[in-house]
Amino acid sequence: MSSLGSPHRATTPCQPLVRPLAEIPYDPGMRARRRDSIYVHGTTRREQARLGMMNTLINDRALGLMDIRPGEWIVDFGSGLGQITRAFARAAGRSGRVVGIERSPDQLRTARRRLRVEDGGARRAPARAPIDLRLGDALDPPLAPDEWGTFDTAHTRFLLEHLPRPVDLVRVMVRAVRPGGRVVLQDEDHDILRLFPEPEGMMEVWRAYIRSYERAGNDPSVGRRLVALLHEAGAVPRRCDWIFFGGCAGESRFPTLVENLARILEGAAAAIAATGLVSGRHVRAAVARFRAWSRRPDAALWFAVAWVEGIRPGRGSGRGMD
Repeated sequence: MSSLGSPHRATTPCQPLVRPLAEIPYDPGMRARRRDSIYVHGTTRREQARLGMMNTLINDRALGLMDIRPGEWIVDFGSGLGQITRAFARAAGRSGRVVGIERSPDQLRTARRRLRVEDGGARRAPARAPIDLRLGDALDPPLAPDEWGTFDTAHTRFLLEHLPRPVDLVRVMVRAVRPGGRVVLQDEDHDILRLFPEPEGMMEVWRAYIRSYERAGNDPSVGRRLVALLHEAGAVPRRCDWIFFGGCAGESRFPTLVENLARILEGAAAAIAATGLVSGRHVRAAVARFRAWSRRPDAALWFAVAWVEGIRPGRGSGRGMD
């Protein structure tokens, strides 16, 4: 728990210098810009397996920071395979409600299948909130008119880095929550990765990977800007934190961390080579050396996910917030 306490309990917020929500325009052109975004990793089965590994490593810490209460209504933008979406539903309990929005039909099919498998072994109704997984664009989400402004929490993770204008999504999230509701952003700042002792060629490939984001019009450093995005979108920033996503030789999770990073680079090899900074052969050789490096007794990988929370201006009692 943060030393600030749980910011979504009944509190008396300070008066920040932010624009009233009514002054924030809704841009109908956002949908077209979203189609221009590029997800360099794809949605192959191998990529889905990597995403599953990553969720397993960081979800507990993310849930601890969010401190979801029974009865909360939550909307998850870019819900992907639905692992953390299902965790939200368990935390919110039967009196809560969870909506997940995902634009990839492949990801959504897998998420729905996993949800059916999870529910299939239950002899009675699952002890979680109902989950509604919807196919749609995060910037033009499939929410009914009477759903806007009703959610207690809007969440997104690893989506803003793939958007040419990430603030557009944050504005949508602010509109989705009730006055006093929370907007939670999680994303990466790729430049903070450190490997020591540094494996030959690996950081050169990593810099080319960062460049592939920039060539696509995306933002590989969006993590450092999350608080600014909240402010620009009309939310009141409340907390920022890190979710450590690193480890060293001797830790049980270290091989999984290494494999996650290796698969990221393998999956994006074509985009990396297209930068002209390194060749595909260079990528493959660096990843092979990286996997070998991970067996060193002194190998260490340092990385973290940026986490921020903001509040939509105004007062609202909310569900499960007392």
